[in-house]
Amino acid sequence: MSTAVTIRRFHFSEVIVPAKEGVIDSAEVRKPLHMLPVGGKREWSTQFDELPKLILRLELSDGTVGIGEFYRDHNWQLVKEVSESLIGQDIHRICLQDLPIPLCREYDGFECAIWDAYAKLLGVPLYMLLGGAVRDRVYVGAWSSHRTVDEAGLVAKKYAEQGYDCIKFKCDLEDDIVSWCEQIKKHAPDMKVIFDPNQRWENAGQARRRLKGLEEVGNVLLLEDPICKWMLKDYAELRTFTSIPIVQHVSLPYVYQGQRVHDAINVIEHNAVDGFNFNAGLAKFRQLDGIASAARKYCWHGSEVDLGVLEAMYLHQSIAAKSCVWPGDVFGRMLRSHCLLKQPIRFEPPYAFVPDRGPGLGIELDEEALAMHQVSAATVE
Repeated sequence: MSTAVTIRRFHFSEVIVPAKEGVIDSAEVRKPLHMLPVGGKREWSTQFDELPKLILRLELSDGTVGIGEFYRDHNWQLVKEVSESLIGQDIHRICLQDLPIPLCREYDGFECAIWDAYAKLLGVPLYMLLGGAVRDRVYVGAWSSHRTVDEAGLVAKKYAEQGYDCIKFKCDLEDDIVSWCEQIKKHAPDMKVIFDPNQRWENAGQARRRLKGLEEVGNVLLLEDPICKWMLKDYAELRTFTSIPIVQHVSLPYVYQGQRVHDAINVIEHNAVDGFNFNAGLAKFRQLDGIASAARKYCWHGSEVDLGVLEAMYLHQSIAAKSCVWPGDVFGRMLRSHCLLKQPIRFEPPYAFVPDRGPGLGIELDEEALAMHQVSAATVE
């Protein structure tokens, strides 16, 4: 029987880390990207870098510290109540794949810290808890939100010169994405494109109008969530209409929108997708990878344009997932003014590498940067 190692305290640093100037979108087409309501504001009303993030340091009774990061716009009251329920628990007796935490958007921040601490106790990198690495690096892409036609090609060219071969764009019905692709082909001929309308193309007719033009240009790699997720029959028909692979984003952090692991099974049963963008914590992402792998579908790991802790977690997940072969959304470092890590994640575009500064996540927080961006703090013990 292992000696009890209990959870002693939680220390939280609430931070706001703004994006670098000009990296999100064109000034003429500025549109907030946070899909969820914020306080009394409706969805799509707040830009992601305006919202606070929570960095967690979980301390065990033997002095081991696990690090976690929460998705943006956390619920402080829920965070404190969950922390209080975990104080004194023996980490060896906690079921890692089913933590004693209610289903909530804050679950993955706690899970990240608990798994990091557990891997540190074992002296292994976190990906070993997921079954071990199936590759030695993670394929990643560049990113941009809405752009003018003139800027789209120039943005793609900038990233192509850095070594990226794929760029993901946010878009809606107002964006001239066929012209974007023409400009990208002109300025960065080898660059592939992923479009993410976030379900805002409204119906299959609008999607078909755009798909024909995109096929003619010929540089679109994937189309993600063009229409509402429930339109599974339309998704299946779009797959027969176009040679461009159609992808759904299964994002478990959007728990209050009803997204669950079984959504991946449902869309496969309806022949609605060619693959996935998966957002999930450690245990659930492993489940999703198992589903995709068994169905011979590819995926990539999504993000919420996060800081370095969550991006490190995404890399550990991606390197251990057989289905995770499409370019991932690990691009927070190129957009945010700081990642809050003492040693940033190593990028050699189009690849990123799992941090290796010790067991667990293999990262170390930059305390000076953390203090600079901190807006509040709390300790629960």
